[in-house]
Amino acid sequence: MTSEEIQGPTELDSWAPVRIDTSVAHPARMYDFYLGGKDNFPADREAAERIIAMGADVREGARTNRAFLGRAVRYLSAQGVSQFLDIGTGIPSAGNTHEIAQSVDPAARVVYVDNDPIVLAHARALMGGHGKGATTVVQADLRDPAAILADPRVRAALDFDRPIALMLVAVLHFITEEDGPDRIIKTLGDALPGGSYLVVSHGTGDGVAERKRPGLDEAVDVYRNRSTAALSLRGKARIAEFFADFPLVEPGLVPGQDWRPDAETPPATMVTVYGGVGRKP
Repeated sequence: MTSEEIQGPTELDSWAPVRIDTSVAHPARMYDFYLGGKDNFPADREAAERIIAMGADVREGARTNRAFLGRAVRYLSAQGVSQFLDIGTGIPSAGNTHEIAQSVDPAARVVYVDNDPIVLAHARALMGGHGKGATTVVQADLRDPAAILADPRVRAALDFDRPIALMLVAVLHFITEEDGPDRIIKTLGDALPGGSYLVVSHGTGDGVAERKRPGLDEAVDVYRNRSTAALSLRGKARIAEFFADFPLVEPGLVPGQDWRPDAETPPATMVTVYGGVGRKP
């Protein structure tokens, strides 16, 4: 096994060595590669390049997803939301939740949760935030939502008596049906007060042309056999069920590029990602 040791926080104000297994591809680091980032390792690049070679439109999907995240955070900030619980954030990079939220409201508070310890390596730059805001990074797994909610760092950073935006951006497609995505969202959603929001983006095969279907199937196989998480692409109707307790705001659940597009939203050639935002009554 190949691993690298980095420094990362295990508490808000303490640091400890973290060991990273670099011999197996991780979806967060593969996503970083799709976006042109440098925080990835040979195994991540090899798996990602295999998928790209198969003709899967993963780079376009990654760009569409990142742009959707930015517009969703700006929308929530305009609604007065100043607390964000971003689970499955991946490697923090330009245009991530804390950067956008704190550019609108310097006092915005963001908690990142991810199961990849490399995320902790970037925490030093995030912890200070901007202005009066704060960014907290917690290593935990979405499959155990109760542990996330009980984590003292999460409770210290967020006020659960005020609206919170629950960000599940490009992460639920790594949660299998056996993992219970509805249970996970229900557990997290029940802990949030009225006026909170749920933001979801999710990979789909709905818009894949028949000629590209074999490449998509092979891409799913790469995630299943060469990375730490299998890929579960879902259709629009199934993804919509995740908003059972969070009625969708306009324009509903739509292709990511069609969710409140702005002048900078690039046109997409196909549907790779659905995106939606719901508000808890």
